[in-house]
Amino acid sequence: MSRWWTEAVAALGDLVPLPLVALLLLLATLLIGLAWYFFPAWVPRRLPRLPRLRRPKLPRPRRRRPKARPAEEPPPVPAPRAPEPVAAGHASLADRLAAEGRYAEAVRERLRDMVRELVERRVVEPRAGMTVTELATAAAQVRPGTRPTLHAAGAIFSDLWYAQRPATPAHDRRMRDLATDLHRELAGEGEHR
Repeated sequence: MSRWWTEAVAALGDLVPLPLVALLLLLATLLIGLAWYFFPAWVPRRLPRLPRLRRPKLPRPRRRRPKARPAEEPPPVPAPRAPEPVAAGHASLADRLAAEGRYAEAVRERLRDMVRELVERRVVEPRAGMTVTELATAAAQVRPGTRPTLHAAGAIFSDLWYAQRPATPAHDRRMRDLATDLHRELAGEGEHR
């Protein structure tokens, strides 16, 4: 095998100088490497399709249509149930979580309930990524009386969720009181108008 290789290289060297062959191989390797690197850019997005030979369409057997049934009365549409208020959902979830001893999650749900009430009463505009501090600041600009309540609620939430402090029943009770205070403050809004 080595004799065949030696004779092939010698024959190629007689036709083309070996440095030129090495340069051509290097250039071919470089072109293949560039093509591999930029592969998606030079491949057309949609390759042309060859025209298909069309088969003659054979007639399909006709299906018998079922006879029309006499018009039946449509089934009665059930009356829509009144949707359960979201507030009850957050508050009841918070109560369940607290009963299970998951106080940090109960605090989070109570804060969500407070935010929902602020949004429903159009005190704040909801924005994705709004922090508790930004929420308290925005609400205090419209309703200054909400500032202490929201800052206290934000402090409890931050301590439990960001500072990773262990949650206790006292945190849940305090958050429940703050939610009640906020509700009273916002309910007083209708009386002032």
